[in-house]
Amino acid sequence: MKILIAEDDTNIRNGLSEVLSKEGYTPILAENGKVALDKYHQDKPDFIILDIMMPELDGYSVCREIRKDNELTPIIFLSAKDEEIDRVVGLELGADDYISKPFGIHEIRARIKTIARRCLRNLPQNKNNAFSFGDLEIHPSELCAIRHNDRIELSLREVNILTCLYQNKNKVVTRDMLFDFAWGYDHQPNSRTLDQHISKLRKAIELDPLNPLLIRTVHGSGYRYTTV
Repeated sequence: MKILIAEDDTNIRNGLSEVLSKEGYTPILAENGKVALDKYHQDKPDFIILDIMMPELDGYSVCREIRKDNELTPIIFLSAKDEEIDRVVGLELGADDYISKPFGIHEIRARIKTIARRCLRNLPQNKNNAFSFGDLEIHPSELCAIRHNDRIELSLREVNILTCLYQNKNKVVTRDMLFDFAWGYDHQPNSRTLDQHISKLRKAIELDPLNPLLIRTVHGSGYRYTTV
């Protein structure tokens, strides 16, 4: 899922990019409104984060131009402005949410995840795409797993890892296969990164993370999900 981040503050732009990359999204970065509009037309992002006060074109102008072309792509305004009128203007232009600076990482991650769920539900390939994974039911479009009515929140990357294992059930899934499926062909993280994600995922879904039954390690090769 591609997210356009239009923000003239380098630290905020790169910080958001790092957070979203770790969650499994593909950031597209723009340092001003004109670049943002160009990249919107070029890359067709799934949703957009727009700072309001930017050089070349402000966020409101970018939003107006995008809405002439597309009324559905979700837009989040990001701004140091916190006046009610600014929120009203942003929402009336067609924004889906408005986040005031300074913001916490947990807040923006939660807001983005809410919109990501909506985007995923609208994709044709995600209609009724839940699947069983041991005693879990995985719901990719909801970014969650269900066990006995208990909901387990998952990131987009975690869902992609589980999907890859499920699609290759009873087979060894190599590290390269997981990298390609969950990170993309043009991005190769190191083995330590994958191990950390698998460890975190096991803590979330395994009844005993130290003795995993769902995601088994195949030493020297990768991982395997084995059905009973």
